[in-house]
Amino acid sequence: MVIDLPFIWAALIAIAVLAYVLLDGFDLGVGILFLGYESGHQRDIAMNSVAPVWDGNETWLILGGGGLFAVFPLAYAVVMPALYAPIIAMLLALVFRGVAFEYRWRTERGRFLWDWSFALGSTVAAFAQGVALGALVQGIPVENRAYAGGWWDWLTPFSVLTGVALVVGYSLLGATWLVLKTEGKIQQQARDYAVRAGVAMLVLIGVVSLATPYLNPVYLERWFAWPTAIFSIIVPALVLGCAYLLFSGLNRGYDLQPFLASLGIFLLCYIGIGISFYPYMVPPSLTIWQAAAPDDSLAFLLVGALILLPLIIAYTGYAYWVFRGKVRPGEGYH
Repeated sequence: MVIDLPFIWAALIAIAVLAYVLLDGFDLGVGILFLGYESGHQRDIAMNSVAPVWDGNETWLILGGGGLFAVFPLAYAVVMPALYAPIIAMLLALVFRGVAFEYRWRTERGRFLWDWSFALGSTVAAFAQGVALGALVQGIPVENRAYAGGWWDWLTPFSVLTGVALVVGYSLLGATWLVLKTEGKIQQQARDYAVRAGVAMLVLIGVVSLATPYLNPVYLERWFAWPTAIFSIIVPALVLGCAYLLFSGLNRGYDLQPFLASLGIFLLCYIGIGISFYPYMVPPSLTIWQAAAPDDSLAFLLVGALILLPLIIAYTGYAYWVFRGKVRPGEGYH
């Protein structure tokens, strides 16, 4: 029996990136919505809802990025030069946002500066991630196993569109997380934000989905040629089902259902990207197997991953269990 190590590693990295998007997505979303809440206890509650878990959520980003460097070095060497600007913008924004968690509690006079750092850092990080995704979806030119494009190839109307879509999507995750974790006025305000973000998100999903197949003939064939054209029916139908659960949960005053429904929408969008991408690691030029390191290296690293992944999952699950329940004024991070 031959074990397809490149495929296994591609799946592990895909899972790590998905975990990052779902988990860090909602705490970035809280930051995006942060300035919409009143200065004082409302913002304190919003920040305390994510303070115990935000740094653990970003572990998945490190795992995904580090894994790409270690097991798909050719993909890393091509993607980084192509996406330097949005990636550096994302990292700097995450730094400002992370520092704000500590410093906003240490000052009264300058707290508004750290409030803005938290909100802008979250928004810029989300937008940069969306732009990088859009640039990757539209394709990265490769010649002689190296990036063959220009400095500004990443900046296009489509990449800006995906950047805006991800900001709106993270806002939806953040709003539904606050519905789950808060009570009273702040929760009601979060419900209102979730309805607006949900409507905008569905519109943007439709626009991006209609534009994507025409970026690459492979995408067009994948979504409209039989038998894979069946995904063009199944995936949108499931998205609409999640949208129904989202809005019905918000309308009926449920706390958990809207958050799970918004996670479901993100999961389905991620599956849609995977359907378009496979078997490419860097579309339209590098497949998973072309970009992979030698099998000996993949096998050695897989042993470490099989030890590390259960620990990360256990730690993450334990942290969410310990800090379960509602966040109330006076409780949490200070």
